[in-house]
Amino acid sequence: MSKPAAPLKGRAARLARLMPSTGPSTAARTPFVLLVVLLLGGGLITLLLLNSALNEGSFRLSELKRDTTELTDEQQALQRDVDSRSQPDALEKRARELGMVPGGSPAFLNPDGTVRGRPTEATAPPSPSPSPTPSPTASPDADAPAAGPSASGTSADASGSPSPSASVPQPDPAAENSPPPTSPGR
Repeated sequence: MSKPAAPLKGRAARLARLMPSTGPSTAARTPFVLLVVLLLGGGLITLLLLNSALNEGSFRLSELKRDTTELTDEQQALQRDVDSRSQPDALEKRARELGMVPGGSPAFLNPDGTVRGRPTEATAPPSPSPSPTPSPTASPDADAPAAGPSASGTSADASGSPSPSASVPQPDPAAENSPPPTSPGR
């Protein structure tokens, strides 16, 4: 059989006391330490990436808020323009610039096809014109027949059928001398 190891003496005994033994306890601790270091490093890198993504998102959010503010301001300015142009006075002025006149009394169609009410033709009220008025010596054609509405509202020719020219208004001789209405900026 083998002899038991003799106890160390002198200098070797002192060195053995200072140096830890390289037994199984040191070898089992190394993988655990590496695992902890890797987990901490991975966690720090993950936090760095997450923080970068959040910062990028906050920059994008602030850009979108700024764009929303600009678009809201533009929308409010456009709404103010629409509101100012849809006021009754502004609508009437623009309609007159386009040559429109107030309508006459309307007629309505019933579901069975009958007409309710008596339609009247829209006529332009006399308005002061900046153009010179025709001289009193110039008179309208005496040869032209007077065009007036008949009692039924339409004129009929000899055959009794309604004439298509009855619905066409006759030109005003004074309107021929006046310039056509123009709109500003065109």
